Amino acid sequence: MSPDPNLDADRGRADDPADVASSPTLADDEARFAELSETLVEVASRQVRPWVRRCVQDVARRVGRAGEPELLAATDEAADRAAEEVEQRLRALMALDLDEQRTNPLSVLRGAVRHPTEVLRAAGVPPVRRDDFTVQRFPDDDYDLSPASFSDVADALAEPGLMWGAAKAHVHLRRRREGEAARQGEGRKLEGAAEEAEEERE
Repeated sequence: MSPDPNLDADRGRADDPADVASSPTLADDEARFAELSETLVEVASRQVRPWVRRCVQDVARRVGRAGEPELLAATDEAADRAAEEVEQRLRALMALDLDEQRTNPLSVLRGAVRHPTEVLRAAGVPPVRRDDFTVQRFPDDDYDLSPASFSDVADALAEPGLMWGAAKAHVHLRRRREGEAARQGEGRKLEGAAEEAEEERE
């Protein structure tokens, strides 16, 4: 039985130096991660204002307080503060090397919940009932506003958030693998040098 020519062709392509040379390097992956980080910051910054307004309006509507002029004015001010804070915190986070990042963009967005919460508290809106787990995890989130995912803030954030997370995991894993390979290569060099030195002594 003759070998499959397509299989041979695939093997040839896999060994083609041109294909290897065109494969993304670690530096390429890191640059791509930086691009995705910037995209996430830009999209998140645009979506924070409408999200904060929606948080306040949804709670206020449930207690018959939607549309109150003072509440609307306070909400607009809170939305502006939240958007500025989120952008600043996200840019500070993305300026760090990914291995030095001790938080994540979703946590930054969750931190911004305090802005609509303060508006609702000041307006005298009663807190909502929450289960024990939620209370323990987000003790200051009286109105259960903390997003569980990027899409809870805005649908437009779902894809950028997912791509950012996947790219970060990929770069982190690749760094670890290439670092281990480099250490193994150095170890083999040292072993070879030791063997040569032993042979010379003999």
